[in-house]
Amino acid sequence: MTLTLRKILMILMSTALGFGFMHHLVPGASLYNFERLHIFLFNLCSGGTILLHYSQPGRKANRLTAAFLLLSLAFALCAFFDRYLASVILALALAALVETVRIRRFSLLPAGIFRATEPVFLKFHQAALLCLSSALVISALVMINNTWLHLVSFPMLKLDTFFLGFSFPLSLITMAVMFSFMRGDFSRRLRRLKNAEFWTVNLGVIIFFLFILYEKPAAQMVVTWILFAAVVLMYFLYHRLGKAVQQKRFLTSGMFFLWYTAITGIIYIVLHFVPDFSPRHAKWLLRMHSFAALYGWNLSGLAVICRSHDFPIRLNDRLIIALHWLTAIVLAPLGTYWAPAAPAALAGYLVVLYMMLFSKAGRGPALQEE
Repeated sequence: MTLTLRKILMILMSTALGFGFMHHLVPGASLYNFERLHIFLFNLCSGGTILLHYSQPGRKANRLTAAFLLLSLAFALCAFFDRYLASVILALALAALVETVRIRRFSLLPAGIFRATEPVFLKFHQAALLCLSSALVISALVMINNTWLHLVSFPMLKLDTFFLGFSFPLSLITMAVMFSFMRGDFSRRLRRLKNAEFWTVNLGVIIFFLFILYEKPAAQMVVTWILFAAVVLMYFLYHRLGKAVQQKRFLTSGMFFLWYTAITGIIYIVLHFVPDFSPRHAKWLLRMHSFAALYGWNLSGLAVICRSHDFPIRLNDRLIIALHWLTAIVLAPLGTYWAPAAPAALAGYLVVLYMMLFSKAGRGPALQEE
C-alpha cells in the first residue's frame, strides 16, 4: 500500500474516532447523529477501501478503489444529513463497485464458497466482499422502506443497525488473513475443521442478525455462545498452526479483542432478562463492546493488511499492543462519558495508528493471497 493511501486512511480513521467524542464539543449534539460518522467512516470508508485495495493486484490504489473511497465518504455524509435518496443511490453504486471487484477476483457466482477443495482463506475473502455488497444493498432497501414504502416494521430495522452489517466484512477479511497463515491443509480432518469454522461464523452471524431484528434475546444468547465457541476454537487453531511471523502477534491480540467483544455481548444480552431492564441502562456496556470491535479487533486486522508487503516492520510490538488495549478498552469508552479522557484516547489511538502504518519496513514475506 502506498504512503499516500496510508496517510488518507490515517486521517479517516482518526476522524472516525473523533466523531465519537463530538458530543462534548457541539452544543445540542443530541440533534446530530454523530454515531453514523463515527461508525461509517471507520467500517465502511476506511475498512471497505482497505478490503477493495487488498482484493486487487498492485500496491497502488486503482480507479475502483479510489471511486469506492470517494463514494463511501459521500454516502456517510448523506446518511449523516438524512439525505436518503442520495444515500440509496450511493449505496447501490458502492455495492456495484464491490461486486465488480469480487467478480474480477473470484467469479460471477460465488461457487468457490461451496467448493470443498477451495482453500478456506479464499472462502473467507470472497465472503467478505459478498457480505459488504449485500450489506450495502440491504441498507438501501432499509432506507427505501423506512422513508417511503413502510412495508415492514421492525424497531431494529434501521440504518444505524448496519454497524454490524459493515463491520462483519472486516471480521471476515481478518479471518481470511489468519487462515492464510495456517498450515495443515494436507490433513483432511483439519480441512473439515476449518470449513466448519467458516460456516459456523458466517451462518451464525446471519442468524444472529435476524434474531436482533425480531428482538429474541434468548435465541441471541444461544447463537452468541456458539459463535464464542467458534472464535475460541479459531484462536487455538491459529495459535498452533499459524506461521511464526510478526503479524501473528497483532492478529493474536486481535483475537483476544474478539473474545472481549463476545463476552461483553453475552453480558449485554443477559441483562435483557433482568426485570425492568432498559437498553439505556447498559449503554456504557454497549460502548465498551463497540469500541473493542471497531478499534480493537477490526483495527488489528486492517493494520496488518495495510502493511502486508512490509513485514517485518520496526516497532516495539508489546508496547504498541499494550497501548492499543489501553486505548480501545479503557480510554475510548471512558472518553464518551468523561470529556478529559477523550484527548488521551485520541492521542493513544494516533500513536498506535502512526506506528502501525508508518514504521519503517523490513523485507518479509507478503500474505499468501497476494
